[in-house]
Amino acid sequence: MLPLTITKQILMRSLFFILLSLTIQLSLAQTINIDQDRLEESWKTLKSYGHNSETLGNDRIAFSDYNVEALQMLQDKLEGLGMQVHRDAAGNLIADRKGKNNKLKPIAFGSHIDCVPNGGHYDGQVGSLGAIEVIETLVEKNYITKHPLQLIIFSNEESGVFGSRALAGALTPASLEVMTKSGYSNAEGIERLGGDASKVLSIAREHESLHAFLELHIEQGGILEEKGLDIGVVQGIVGLRWWDVTVKGVANHGGTTPMNKRYDALLAAAKFTQMINEVVNSHPGTQVGTVGRIQAFPGAPNVVPGRVELSLELRDLSEDKIDMLYTEIESKANQLGKESGVSFEFKPISATGKAALTDPRIQEVIEAKATELGFSNQRMPSGAGHDAQEMSHIAPTGMIFIPSRGGISHSPDEYSSIEDMANGVQLLLETTLELDKKSLK
Repeated sequence: MLPLTITKQILMRSLFFILLSLTIQLSLAQTINIDQDRLEESWKTLKSYGHNSETLGNDRIAFSDYNVEALQMLQDKLEGLGMQVHRDAAGNLIADRKGKNNKLKPIAFGSHIDCVPNGGHYDGQVGSLGAIEVIETLVEKNYITKHPLQLIIFSNEESGVFGSRALAGALTPASLEVMTKSGYSNAEGIERLGGDASKVLSIAREHESLHAFLELHIEQGGILEEKGLDIGVVQGIVGLRWWDVTVKGVANHGGTTPMNKRYDALLAAAKFTQMINEVVNSHPGTQVGTVGRIQAFPGAPNVVPGRVELSLELRDLSEDKIDMLYTEIESKANQLGKESGVSFEFKPISATGKAALTDPRIQEVIEAKATELGFSNQRMPSGAGHDAQEMSHIAPTGMIFIPSRGGISHSPDEYSSIEDMANGVQLLLETTLELDKKSLK
């Protein structure tokens, strides 16, 4: 016979493993899973608002009839789930669900539903419907979070993240006058969405008025697909700055002006474009620079161009690096102008905002939960602007990426699989529930 002490040790170990097994089983039994089929049906429904049967893209641009109708459809759906729903002065659709302790700050999540003209069916749509699916799942399971929850569908993301900038206090009176692709100004457009242009500049939220903000989004790039990864844990959203650049030379007859007597603005603009590529590539990092628009004047085949107007865009996670790149580009442009007999003028124009880092604590939660769910993942920057960029100025913010096929976005060919969408939504749910337990002080 075994000594009594050894027998007790064996019994205690056996009891420990039995309790551990029961704990694991109970934990698994309490796992709350989203409904992939329901998510897909919701996606198909929203897709139908603005679907272009000829191009197969979506024309649900901000403030269009499609936008107005889709927003009302989503409001009806959220009200049907027992949410308290309203439109704020910026035309944002906001739905609240009470928590066990409504004195706590809300956990907010959401995205946008407006598209670029002839855009895709995933940009913004996945994050908005994913947030709604999280609510549907919690309602279905009768699960009440400790914190209140707030779902936000932001207005006019594609033309300058208007709705989220309003909440972040980043709008100016001039922002209201900006014309959009719908033919309406921002002021006119938000009125169509149920907003109030006379009050929109006064709805900025206080700093850290939310416990956290989360946004699920398609990557809009090809990194996750190329590496075979399920999830991108976004480290930050790049700062984006635009300039209008004017090159002034001398217009002259294309037949009678010798090549060595020309002050060709277009030739200088071409060299300028090449120079930007060289400057941006000469520094380590993930910064990018783009000339996406160029127009020569007077624009006749037989006239040496005397003026060229083009755009310059720079993006990076570091504002200091953007400053450094611009300074170098401007200096080299002035030197190029002297050599070519032309002049360069730079005019900064409004863009989506400064670089914004996501909260490291939320990054850790997203990464840990993705790993627990068996989703391969990596941390990465976002090269595109998002509503989360503005929300990061008023709340601890996290962002989840899912793969985009071919890295294509803002196009009818934009695509993410329903499996990837469901993975992202499940991770959004798990992250929300984990943040509900955590203090982020």
